[in-house]
Amino acid sequence: MNKLLIIEDDLGLQKQLKWALADDLKVLIAGNRNEAMKQLEVHMPSVVTLDLGLPPDAAGVTEGFEVLNVIREVAPNTKVIMLTSNDDKENALRAIKLGAYDYCQKPFDENALKLIIQRAFNLYALEEENRKLSKNSRVSPLDGVIATSTQMMNVCKMVERVAPADVTTLVLGESGTGKELIARALHQLSERAKQRFVAINCAAIPENLLESELFGYEKGAFTGAVKQTIGKIEHANQGTLFLDEIGDLPQSLQAKLLRFLQERTVERLGGRAEIPVDVRVVCATHQDLKLKMDQGAFRKDLYYRVSEVVIDIPALRERPGDAAVIARVFLDRYAAKMKRPIKCFTKEAISAIERYEWPGNIRELENKIKRAVILEDGDAISAEALELEAGNDLLEVEPANLKQAKEALEKQLLVRALSQFGGNISQAAGELGVSRPTLYTMMKKYSIESSVIKSGD
Repeated sequence: MNKLLIIEDDLGLQKQLKWALADDLKVLIAGNRNEAMKQLEVHMPSVVTLDLGLPPDAAGVTEGFEVLNVIREVAPNTKVIMLTSNDDKENALRAIKLGAYDYCQKPFDENALKLIIQRAFNLYALEEENRKLSKNSRVSPLDGVIATSTQMMNVCKMVERVAPADVTTLVLGESGTGKELIARALHQLSERAKQRFVAINCAAIPENLLESELFGYEKGAFTGAVKQTIGKIEHANQGTLFLDEIGDLPQSLQAKLLRFLQERTVERLGGRAEIPVDVRVVCATHQDLKLKMDQGAFRKDLYYRVSEVVIDIPALRERPGDAAVIARVFLDRYAAKMKRPIKCFTKEAISAIERYEWPGNIRELENKIKRAVILEDGDAISAEALELEAGNDLLEVEPANLKQAKEALEKQLLVRALSQFGGNISQAAGELGVSRPTLYTMMKKYSIESSVIKSGD
């Protein structure tokens, strides 16, 4: 039931309002500011009716406006309807300018007040639905993938297109590029999102144990098999199976995995029953599978089974602008976690981050930021704390023409400024020597949101 808070010091008017409105609403009553704040804190009503003349200034409007300001601060989404006397339209309009939704004059017409209140509830419900939709869109699985470069934006679009299709997908990329993050996004954006995501690293488990991990075993199948145990494939039934580092899968298991992908059934070790499994398979590797095929180390028929769709994640050095943005995210994360008063990077540090090749990709970047947060004495991380060479501040771009050179340089400077100041629009605009509207125009042009870096404005 919708909640309405009536803030009114006149006991007679309190009863009149409650009697008139209680049929369709849960009506709460407050006679002064303190009572109103308690009701707001406990019930968070969607709509409030507020009398301007409240004690200790019942004859004036000072307290009424103070209460309005507090409500706007504590519950900015709540709709406030001002109740004013017939000859006080000026203050009613002033209240609307300060954030009130509407006003109704006393003595009020019951039907007119009900209509205003119902419109306020309808607007609140509509805005609440929009907030939920907006929140859901922001908290998409791909929100964990930080992308400002064209290369990674294309990867994100690819993931969004492929995820709903129930196809076996191969994710390629160097170590530390975030292959498992992409695999989880494929799962979360699919119809299997509510089911299990089961990951197994084919390179981390000894060959003599990997088969039982994947396919399970029956009691007595081997020494130590004291009970029936299902494997990772069977455990992922109805969900997604992620086979990380499939390039390291022993040849002895490649044929068995191929049979599973063809038949979609498994046989536990020591068992004879064929168990059907409905699972989406996502594989990943940092190795060159085509080279391994040429060397006879990876089966061609298995490659064509696991690579119905291939998603290739570029290395961090191939993603212009992303390193500085990702570094800022890690800085905020670890500074908060370790309770360190570090707020930003120096210009030299940002330049060093952009210039470094990052052979270990995002994993190496994260480790360097984490270490620097621990060891940095000041409030800004320096290039020295990152163990990187500061170098000069000139940006290196390789454009095909003058227009592309200008755009590449402009985007790099924009990302650098936003990263340096944690997404603070005012500070970034000041650093670049442009106005806030101009900065917003530049961000729109290059599809960059300050919230991707951090909202600090």
